[in-house]
Amino acid sequence: GKPDVSMCLNASLAGLVAITAPCADTDCLGAAIIGLVSGLLVCFGVWLLDYKLHIDDPVGAVAVHFFNGIWGTIAVGLFSNGNGQNGGVAAVNGTGEHAVGLFYGGGFAQLGVQLLGMIAVLAWTAVTITLTFLIIKKTIGLRVSRHEEVVGLDATEHGLPSSYADFVPAMHVELSTSGKEKEVETVKLGSAPVEAAVPVAYKNSKPSDGTKMSKVVILCKQDKFEILKAAMSDIGVTGMTVTNVLGCGMQKGSTEFYRGVKVETHLLPKVKVEIVVCKVPVETVVETAKQALYTGKIGDGKIFVYDVEDVVKVRTGETGYDALQDVE
Repeated sequence: GKPDVSMCLNASLAGLVAITAPCADTDCLGAAIIGLVSGLLVCFGVWLLDYKLHIDDPVGAVAVHFFNGIWGTIAVGLFSNGNGQNGGVAAVNGTGEHAVGLFYGGGFAQLGVQLLGMIAVLAWTAVTITLTFLIIKKTIGLRVSRHEEVVGLDATEHGLPSSYADFVPAMHVELSTSGKEKEVETVKLGSAPVEAAVPVAYKNSKPSDGTKMSKVVILCKQDKFEILKAAMSDIGVTGMTVTNVLGCGMQKGSTEFYRGVKVETHLLPKVKVEIVVCKVPVETVVETAKQALYTGKIGDGKIFVYDVEDVVKVRTGETGYDALQDVE
């Protein structure tokens, strides 16, 4: 395998975190040991959070700062050589002596002070952050809306495609294709009814044999895909092609600013769903899509209907109507 660049960088940062507390009290050998342990500890922290505790920590912040912050605090009581700053023991016993760690003959005194300080900080943090989170939960809530989760707070709060503006493109959203429906929030509809707001005219060009095939292309918001997918499944549509796309309509996307200056129009992320139907009426597909996507607000999406000349199933060689049917 190849080295993981992000983990290598996190390991170097972990060394900086771990040496912060004992930097004035240890020698080169002690610092090297502290750094070596911190590099291994960050790997353990990432493994513990991701694979055992299943806690989402995308950048490894907890593994770097929490785990190695604790390790650095303890390291003072282990590697202090007595030639650095006046430590906790000197302050406690009033002797004015320099702090000496366990590995340098100082016994457990300084280590005990470090552990006591660590426990005090952990207790204070646990109490204050719990109260803070409870207040936020009871007032504005801890979770943003589903739309903000999908699009990202960079766009909804700051008007930027990503936190790096134009330097790094925004990542695409991974869509679920499982049959399990996700919980969705209730959307407030506009004042106009869906029939009036989204008029649809159908061209009756169905041949006499009743085997007309049509392709329906739907452009919608990313957070509406799960609703649309479930609605299509309910009416018997069993196949679709889904693509993450970028685009803007007549409103040319949302107004964006970077450092107070209005920037050029950015394309907005959308989902393109392509469905070819024959057995299921096109009118049913369109009406179902309208009901699933409609909110009465800008950005609900668009639906395009095309005629399909023929369909060929590669595996069996079937064409037309038969090629679109699932194997029973």
